[in-house]
Amino acid sequence: MDGLRITDTNSANDSKGRAFGLEGNDFIYVLVAFVAALGLYLLLTALLRFGKLDSLAFVSPFFLGPLAWVVLLRHNKPEGYAEDWFDQKFNGEGWSFVAHAQPQPVRKTGHEGRA
Repeated sequence: MDGLRITDTNSANDSKGRAFGLEGNDFIYVLVAFVAALGLYLLLTALLRFGKLDSLAFVSPFFLGPLAWVVLLRHNKPEGYAEDWFDQKFNGEGWSFVAHAQPQPVRKTGHEGRA
Protein backbone atom coordinates (compact mmCIF):
# COMPACT_ATOMS: atom_id res chain seq x y z
CA MET A 1 0.00 0.00 0.00
CA ASP A 2 2.97 2.33 0.21
CA GLY A 3 3.12 2.70 -3.60
CA LEU A 4 -0.53 3.68 -3.90
CA ARG A 5 -1.07 7.25 -5.11
CA ILE A 6 -4.30 9.16 -4.59
CA THR A 7 -5.16 11.84 -7.12
CA ASP A 8 -8.17 14.11 -7.37
CA THR A 9 -10.16 13.57 -10.54
CA ASN A 10 -13.32 14.94 -12.01
CA SER A 11 -15.06 12.18 -13.90
CA ALA A 12 -18.28 14.12 -14.40
CA ASN A 13 -19.19 15.62 -17.75
CA ASP A 14 -18.04 19.18 -18.28
CA SER A 15 -21.51 20.45 -19.06
CA LYS A 16 -23.18 23.72 -18.23
CA GLY A 17 -26.44 21.89 -17.66
CA ARG A 18 -29.75 21.94 -19.49
CA ALA A 19 -33.03 23.73 -18.89
CA PHE A 20 -36.11 23.59 -21.12
CA GLY A 21 -34.08 21.62 -23.65
CA LEU A 22 -31.52 24.41 -24.06
CA GLU A 23 -27.87 24.07 -23.11
CA GLY A 24 -26.36 26.27 -20.40
CA ASN A 25 -27.96 29.63 -19.76
CA ASP A 26 -29.56 29.98 -23.20
CA PHE A 27 -33.02 29.55 -21.71
CA ILE A 28 -32.61 32.84 -19.83
CA TYR A 29 -32.67 34.83 -23.09
CA VAL A 30 -35.89 33.15 -24.17
CA LEU A 31 -37.47 33.48 -20.73
CA VAL A 32 -36.64 37.20 -20.44
CA ALA A 33 -37.94 37.79 -23.98
CA PHE A 34 -41.18 35.97 -23.13
CA VAL A 35 -41.71 37.97 -19.93
CA ALA A 36 -40.93 41.26 -21.71
CA ALA A 37 -43.29 40.43 -24.59
CA LEU A 38 -46.03 39.38 -22.17
CA GLY A 39 -45.62 42.58 -20.13
CA LEU A 40 -45.69 44.73 -23.24
CA TYR A 41 -48.74 42.87 -24.53
CA LEU A 42 -50.59 43.47 -21.24
CA LEU A 43 -49.55 47.12 -21.27
CA LEU A 44 -50.85 47.60 -24.81
CA THR A 45 -54.15 45.75 -24.34
CA ALA A 46 -55.09 46.67 -20.77
CA LEU A 47 -53.77 50.19 -20.35
CA LEU A 48 -53.58 51.58 -23.85
CA ARG A 49 -56.65 49.74 -25.23
CA PHE A 50 -54.99 48.39 -28.37
CA GLY A 51 -56.64 45.47 -30.14
CA LYS A 52 -55.50 41.97 -29.22
CA LEU A 53 -54.24 41.09 -32.70
CA ASP A 54 -52.53 44.46 -33.13
CA SER A 55 -50.79 44.05 -29.78
CA LEU A 56 -49.77 40.49 -30.60
CA ALA A 57 -48.35 41.58 -33.95
CA PHE A 58 -46.43 44.38 -32.25
CA VAL A 59 -44.88 42.27 -29.46
CA SER A 60 -44.14 39.10 -31.44
CA PRO A 61 -40.71 40.33 -32.67
CA PHE A 62 -39.71 40.97 -29.06
CA PHE A 63 -40.17 37.26 -28.37
CA LEU A 64 -39.37 35.70 -31.75
CA GLY A 65 -36.10 37.61 -32.24
CA PRO A 66 -34.30 36.23 -29.17
CA LEU A 67 -35.93 32.83 -29.68
CA ALA A 68 -34.61 32.63 -33.24
CA TRP A 69 -31.18 33.81 -32.10
CA VAL A 70 -30.96 31.10 -29.45
CA VAL A 71 -32.39 28.28 -31.56
CA LEU A 72 -30.55 29.09 -34.80
CA LEU A 73 -27.23 30.47 -33.58
CA ARG A 74 -26.59 29.03 -30.10
CA HIS A 75 -28.46 25.74 -29.62
CA ASN A 76 -26.18 22.74 -30.36
CA LYS A 77 -23.53 25.04 -31.83
CA PRO A 78 -19.89 25.41 -30.75
CA GLU A 79 -18.84 28.21 -28.41
CA GLY A 80 -18.63 31.54 -30.25
CA TYR A 81 -20.61 30.40 -33.30
CA ALA A 82 -23.04 33.34 -33.21
CA GLU A 83 -20.24 35.90 -32.99
CA ASP A 84 -18.34 34.23 -35.85
CA TRP A 85 -21.51 34.07 -37.97
CA PHE A 86 -22.22 37.79 -37.53
CA ASP A 87 -18.57 38.64 -38.16
CA GLN A 88 -18.64 36.65 -41.41
CA LYS A 89 -21.90 38.25 -42.57
CA PHE A 90 -20.97 41.86 -41.82
CA ASN A 91 -17.19 41.88 -42.31
CA GLY A 92 -16.98 39.35 -45.12
CA GLU A 93 -13.58 37.94 -45.81
CA GLY A 94 -11.78 40.82 -44.15
CA TRP A 95 -8.18 41.19 -45.31
CA SER A 96 -7.85 37.66 -46.60
CA PHE A 97 -7.52 36.59 -50.24
CA VAL A 98 -10.94 36.14 -51.87
CA ALA A 99 -10.60 34.08 -55.03
CA HIS A 100 -13.98 34.92 -56.56
CA ALA A 101 -13.44 38.69 -56.12
CA GLN A 102 -10.15 38.81 -58.06
CA PRO A 103 -10.13 40.27 -61.58
CA GLN A 104 -10.19 37.70 -64.33
CA PRO A 105 -7.23 37.68 -66.74
CA VAL A 106 -7.85 38.84 -70.31
CA ARG A 107 -7.52 35.93 -72.72
CA LYS A 108 -5.71 36.52 -75.94
CA THR A 109 -7.20 34.82 -78.96
CA GLY A 110 -4.48 35.76 -81.44
CA HIS A 111 -6.82 37.90 -83.56
CA GLU A 112 -5.91 41.23 -81.98
CA GLY A 113 -4.31 43.84 -84.23
CA ARG A 114 -5.26 42.25 -87.58
CA ALA A 115 -6.85 44.43 -90.21
